Amino acid sequence: MEHVRDVRDLPKAHLHLHFTGSMRPSTLLELADKYGVRLPEALTGAEPPKLRATDERGWFRFQRLYDAARSCLRAPEDIQRLVREAAEEDVRDGSGWLEIQVDPTSYAPLLGGLIPALEIILDAVDSASRETGLGMRVVVAANRMKHPLDARTLARLAVRYADRGVVGFGLSNDERRGMARDFDRAFAIAREGGLLAAPHGGELSGPASVRDCLDDLHARRVGHGVRAAEDPRLLRRLADKGVTCEVCPASNVALGVYEKPEDVPLRVLYEAGVPLALGADDPLLFGSRLAAQYEIARHHHAFTDEELADLARQSIRASAAPQDVQSKLLAGVGGWLAG
Repeated sequence: MEHVRDVRDLPKAHLHLHFTGSMRPSTLLELADKYGVRLPEALTGAEPPKLRATDERGWFRFQRLYDAARSCLRAPEDIQRLVREAAEEDVRDGSGWLEIQVDPTSYAPLLGGLIPALEIILDAVDSASRETGLGMRVVVAANRMKHPLDARTLARLAVRYADRGVVGFGLSNDERRGMARDFDRAFAIAREGGLLAAPHGGELSGPASVRDCLDDLHARRVGHGVRAAEDPRLLRRLADKGVTCEVCPASNVALGVYEKPEDVPLRVLYEAGVPLALGADDPLLFGSRLAAQYEIARHHHAFTDEELADLARQSIRASAAPQDVQSKLLAGVGGWLAG
């Protein structure tokens, strides 16, 4: 009988994890009780909420649940707890490097303003990294539902804190709203400041949204990007340019982008040579964390251990981790295969 290696022991980088969405369900319930917040019933059950965001009504419900959870983060100690627990969960799943994505404007009203909010988040990341041994940095993300001038403000702020742990600049929320090119100046500011560009695209919208990320925002990574599988020329372009797609299989199914785990085009992307980094997206809402995404690749797409190791290597190489950290993690991947 073939030995099956534990994917939790496979060193990997986690490049697609949203801030509030990283919260443990038990922590959400405790914080809601602490502040007297009445949560929607979908967030209080033992199972993840039933979601489908392929239409506007479904996306609105998803956002409503996310906003309800975010409203329970009201003090620096709440932020510190969330970040520490997210790091602990990642370490348990074999992650050696985590880039957590956050829009600090969402937390600013309760944390004293935009700059204090980002500083509280970065301090929490620094503390959690030291406490858990996990390499951890921040991707500041603009909201495409807001005005592009807001994104420019965030980009300038992100660049200002590049020496404090900000490594990238993203663009999140419903990609069916707001043209990517409207945010080109914000991404130019971020790139000129040394940050990697990692906008969302190719999830709720088709291949054109991935092309827009490349053409207008000069993306080095694309959040999701799975819909690129529908366009062979785009696949070749992603592969040739080495642009990594941050694929979140459980999220894709939970939001109705694909009906079943086996429908997620992991094989198509992988065999086209597109670099991939598996991510958990929002475990609070989708019910699974990082290692589970590798299990999906193994059980629903027949990825061998050698191919899973290749996915882990791709995630590490696509990260903003320093070279010595990457080398250590890559050596660990070899050890996992040899073990």
